[in-house]
Amino acid sequence: MRKISQRTLGGPEVLEVVEAERPVPGPGEVLVRVRAVGVNPADRKVRSGFVRLFGDPPFTLGHEFSGEVAESNGTFRPGDEVYGWVTPPHGAYADYVVVPEDSLATKPSSIDHVHAAALPIAGLTAWQALVQVADVRQGQRVLVHGAAGGVGHLAVQIAKSRGAQVIGTARAAKHDFLRQLGADELIDHTTEDFTRLRDVDVVLDTVSGDVGLRSLPTLRPGGTVIDVVGIGYDRTAVSEQAAATGRRFVEHNLAPTPADLTALAAAVDRDGLRPSVDRTLPLTDAAKAHELGESGTVRGKVVLVP
Repeated sequence: MRKISQRTLGGPEVLEVVEAERPVPGPGEVLVRVRAVGVNPADRKVRSGFVRLFGDPPFTLGHEFSGEVAESNGTFRPGDEVYGWVTPPHGAYADYVVVPEDSLATKPSSIDHVHAAALPIAGLTAWQALVQVADVRQGQRVLVHGAAGGVGHLAVQIAKSRGAQVIGTARAAKHDFLRQLGADELIDHTTEDFTRLRDVDVVLDTVSGDVGLRSLPTLRPGGTVIDVVGIGYDRTAVSEQAAATGRRFVEHNLAPTPADLTALAAAVDRDGLRPSVDRTLPLTDAAKAHELGESGTVRGKVVLVP
């Protein structure tokens, strides 16, 4: 089979196609024929060495995928359509991937593999943050930073489905896209100052840096900022300032569960939650996919297709 590997840390050019033996699933594991794999900011952080989670290369990236069961040592059967997540160094940028059965769920029936592959990481991040951490409710005001990104555009839809008024920050060129998803108010963060906002209940921060700290004055007393960017940033200042001003700061790290993955699939099939796929590329163009992600021009997700 083919997989994307890298021998060194660095830019997108370090990603290369290699031939490898097809892996064999062990007890409680499933071999999935990958039909599509989502590309995430976390992939780029690991590739470059900004985040060191998996030791030194070589390794294969790719956290989320959709495909068909090829072999199973669990309850899934060959031919079942599934989607889920996997942890590098043996990631999903490959023709086949071995996955623990509890990292899988039945693929949403109303979307294809390409769109299903765009869901597990970004979708669960937005779902857990807004539903489980914030418990967003009817009539609340939710500010989504990076609203046109992989997590952000799904967060807009999830917050709207729960009856919230949604405000998004994004470049002006992406505003029409976000209005179609249901955003009520949009701010071009390159020309406008979002800190003018007031009476926000929940801020979802998909950017980090100083964005969380600057967001605190927009919140009602008792409001919540949720940073979902992951490791790599110091949040000490925003955490201390939130506590001092009667706000809540949560650094939420995705904890995927099959129950949440099943609930997310139900939201797709029942409520019409839809991931936006900016474009698909062949697996062999993984380097180009990373370049696009770093350009800041992507709306939603880039997906690789083996």
